[in-house]
Amino acid sequence: MVFDMTVTIVFLIAAVCGYLLGSIPFGLVLTRLAGCGDIRKIGSGNIGATNVLRTGRKDLALLTIILDASKAGFAAYLAYKLTAAVPFEFFGIPTTVNVMAELIAGTFGVLGHNFPVWLKFKGGKGVASTFGFLLATNWLVALLALATWLIMAFATRYSSLSAITAAVLVPVYAFFLATPVYSIFYTALAILVLARHHANIARLIKGQESKITFKKKEEKK
Repeated sequence: MVFDMTVTIVFLIAAVCGYLLGSIPFGLVLTRLAGCGDIRKIGSGNIGATNVLRTGRKDLALLTIILDASKAGFAAYLAYKLTAAVPFEFFGIPTTVNVMAELIAGTFGVLGHNFPVWLKFKGGKGVASTFGFLLATNWLVALLALATWLIMAFATRYSSLSAITAAVLVPVYAFFLATPVYSIFYTALAILVLARHHANIARLIKGQESKITFKKKEEKK
């Protein structure tokens, strides 16, 4: 039997480690190393892959997606593997300590990306990090979310609208494909993605949202 204090410490460690891993701003680091300047001063000012793409560096955007997606997923994977499968109840829902540690670490990994301590808590919008977390914990929900994003992206060329649509549908997918404790965390992160896109939603309504482009902007002469 694991004592409550021990479980609490395990969850706290999972949360802190997940947050610190998630707060690594790969988009900012990669663009600076490549000589593209401060990505926060171009486009949307975001440190995510979509804004990295606005530099014209598709390779850096792809690498940013991969690394950002890996953060929360890796945190969740490690937490699951390093903790015990001891029975635990989450608000009356039966689960295990390792599943809770996994969900807490992954969720805080996404929070770290959104609110990194290194950048005065001004980070990305958590789309790639949320996807990585989903992929590490329920690959089917993750693939359905990715398919939703791709369909919307090709149809509309709006990255924000694609992310918003996928976020709205994640709780629906989770309802059918995930256990209740996973669905709760997935739904919370989906709401966070929507909240982080509030400015994009306003621009979409006004018809002022930028579309995905693969062309490098010409420098002013």
